[in-house]
Amino acid sequence: MPRPIRNLRWWIGGMLFASTAINYIDRQTLSTLAPFLKKEYEWTNTDYAMLVVAFRLSYSIGQTVFGRVMDRVGTRRGLTISVISYSLVSMMTSLARGWSSFAFFRFLLGAAESPNWPAATKAVAEWFPKRERGLATALFDSGSSIGGAIAPFLIIPIYQHFGWRPAFIIPGFLGLFWVLAWRKLAGSPGTHPRITREEREMLLADKLESLGDRAVEREPASPPPWRDLLRLPQTWGVIIARSFTDPIWFFITDWFFIYLVSRNFQIENSLMAIWIPFVAADLGNFFGGGVSSWLIHRGWSVERARKAVVIFGGVGMTLLIPTLYTSELFVIAGLFAVSTFAYASFSTMAIVLASDLYVDEAVGTVSGMSGTGAGSGTILSTLLIGVISDRYSFAPILVAASLIPLIGAVLVLTLVRNPREGGHPLLKRI
Repeated sequence: MPRPIRNLRWWIGGMLFASTAINYIDRQTLSTLAPFLKKEYEWTNTDYAMLVVAFRLSYSIGQTVFGRVMDRVGTRRGLTISVISYSLVSMMTSLARGWSSFAFFRFLLGAAESPNWPAATKAVAEWFPKRERGLATALFDSGSSIGGAIAPFLIIPIYQHFGWRPAFIIPGFLGLFWVLAWRKLAGSPGTHPRITREEREMLLADKLESLGDRAVEREPASPPPWRDLLRLPQTWGVIIARSFTDPIWFFITDWFFIYLVSRNFQIENSLMAIWIPFVAADLGNFFGGGVSSWLIHRGWSVERARKAVVIFGGVGMTLLIPTLYTSELFVIAGLFAVSTFAYASFSTMAIVLASDLYVDEAVGTVSGMSGTGAGSGTILSTLLIGVISDRYSFAPILVAASLIPLIGAVLVLTLVRNPREGGHPLLKRI
């Protein structure tokens, strides 16, 4: 019999972090190389925006479709298929010959990468008690900022020495190595052969506390119908939480390099500043998850603790506006860093809410819905960014990016709440 692993849930969390980081390195390859590819293929900002849309279209649809698949097949099998698929697609992008073939491969990459967040959110719901879910979500979600920070330092040297095609091939191998470790470690906490008895009992006790008698009475069920979930205001709160924040993060990840070039900075000479907003986002993940978990330990309700961080995030993201009034590279990077720190704190709450609020068989579906909402908002914003930046400047974009998350925070505070007395079969009390 295999020897038990102490705190196995945190090993699972570490693997989710790694998959998210690799996911982001693969997707950031294009945006890192965008200033060079734009020059080589004579793309406008609108042309580049349409490449981003190709990714976002399949990514946003895939979040809902594959989120439901994750609820059916489980995270071990689902993430295995996803990571193998997007690693191979990343490598195949090296075969692109122009805008159309780039768009085709970006569409495939978006579909292949889309299960990551629904699957990771579902795994957190299964493996972590509610008092640790904020920190566990921060851990895996921080992979996005770490991946974004690593990508330029990995991709630019490969491009400078070997050209852009190997820059798509080499990172693709990371995912294939990850799958080998994931297959050995992942599983369900109820049946995992290497979970300790204490950890299994702790997770069961947390489930009993959240569901009460229903935890004993109910058998594992199929994912509930979408229409039943969409009737709940909490579902719309979770969708809005990501739909009003993720487009701003993707504006930064997809356009930050191009924005700096528009401000007359050279990418090759700006790498030390470029990573700052991404590292700040990583710290923001842990700040949001850590503070909300600390508040819960101090006796705050889950609802109150999560909403406190949402307020901080919505207000903090308004600091993109002052970047319009400075031409100092590190001041711009610093203001973007404060905004990405606030975004990541808010984003961690937006992601963890699905696992806080819903029974296990609905978590992947609701998380996928919120991802589709975020993807739809990102598609619209990307189209507008391409047109506005070509015809005018980035100034109106930065103003909108500062104010929309604040509106989203107000809506989340209004819509996310505990079910009425007597409960709801799809909801847990927070």
